[in-house]
Amino acid sequence: MLQSKCFIKTTREKPKNVDNISTELLIRAGFIDKLSSGIYTLLPLGFKVFKKIENIIREEMNEISGEEISMPVLQPKSIWDESGRWKTIDPPLFQTEDRHKKLFALGPTHEEVITKIVRERIKSYKDLPFMLYQIQTKFRNELRATGGLLRTREFVMKDAYSFHEDKADLEGYYEKIAAAYGNIFARMQLEVINVTASSGTIGGKVSHEYMVLAETGEDKVMICKNCDIASNAEVMKDDKCPKCKKTMEEKSAIEVAHIFQLGMTYSEKMNASFINQNGEKNPIEMGCYGIGLGRLLATIVEVFHDKKGIVWPENVSPFDVHLIDISTKKTSKKMAFELYRELDKQKIEVLMDDRDESVGVKLSTADLLGIYKRIIVSDKTAEAFKFELKYRDKKEAKLLSKEELLKILRK
Repeated sequence: MLQSKCFIKTTREKPKNVDNISTELLIRAGFIDKLSSGIYTLLPLGFKVFKKIENIIREEMNEISGEEISMPVLQPKSIWDESGRWKTIDPPLFQTEDRHKKLFALGPTHEEVITKIVRERIKSYKDLPFMLYQIQTKFRNELRATGGLLRTREFVMKDAYSFHEDKADLEGYYEKIAAAYGNIFARMQLEVINVTASSGTIGGKVSHEYMVLAETGEDKVMICKNCDIASNAEVMKDDKCPKCKKTMEEKSAIEVAHIFQLGMTYSEKMNASFINQNGEKNPIEMGCYGIGLGRLLATIVEVFHDKKGIVWPENVSPFDVHLIDISTKKTSKKMAFELYRELDKQKIEVLMDDRDESVGVKLSTADLLGIYKRIIVSDKTAEAFKFELKYRDKKEAKLLSKEELLKILRK
């Protein structure tokens, strides 16, 4: 894509009422727009990053036999009454009334809906186990929606639900989910800590959160440097490690995912059962596994940035390559456009800065946008039939021929 034709509007000014670096940089770089407190638009660049995050998550869920569905946002009060959460869930539900005076909620989560779907279709142990997941918009009636995409009222989440014959099978799949989540975060170059957590109003006796250490994080985690033990500070009774008894260290962190062994919490209340091998009727064992995509996008920026702007990890960079033409001669510009067409032909996502701007403006814009690979075409490099390749997280640059450059970019 040609930058002169793209809807990319950057600003040097720091946005007002911003309390973290991810919100500041995402707004300044033209990735998001704030509509209201806790409500944001993903602009073209932000949407491209979002889709890459989404695709990574989808690939890893499919790898562990997940089947993708899409459930409604609008949910009738009746199923929330069945679970007993209409008035008890925290934060409270966004509630609305239709023209027939029937009450509905804008779904913050989908345990009730998925349980209703499964109880009408699963009859035998032969139907188990399986996992269904969705990537869908949700709503949470937050009292204090701050922190940009880290705490919103409307957001997109990947939520998965697994169904099992017994607790042992649930626990085994729980480990598969944990491994898949490890793959997801590794592909985004995020270092996460798996911590024991409270299940809150979701339910179940066992749950774990995936935390990224960050000074701006609203969560507090307790970490034992001596043992492989970490816990959300909310569930720690004191600051002593339960294993070695040494004092644990408190750190600020951002929660990027939460997984639960729901057990029979919903299946018993909503009568989701199956007939086992002995002909007995038993409630289905359930698990629930969530990742907030917008929060994950913001967390990546919280971790990967410098004084100049965003530093996107390669797998979630909005484009594969940022081609920057700072040349003045016709022959040099021709060389730049020929490379642009070649990259496009080879299905390498490329953003070409062809704007009529100064070298300084182009380079500072490139730093702010943070695309992982940068190619610069100047009169000097063009005369030598070379291209300058630089990675956003490295200082040094390489001068390469077109053939050498394409070999690297094809990998």
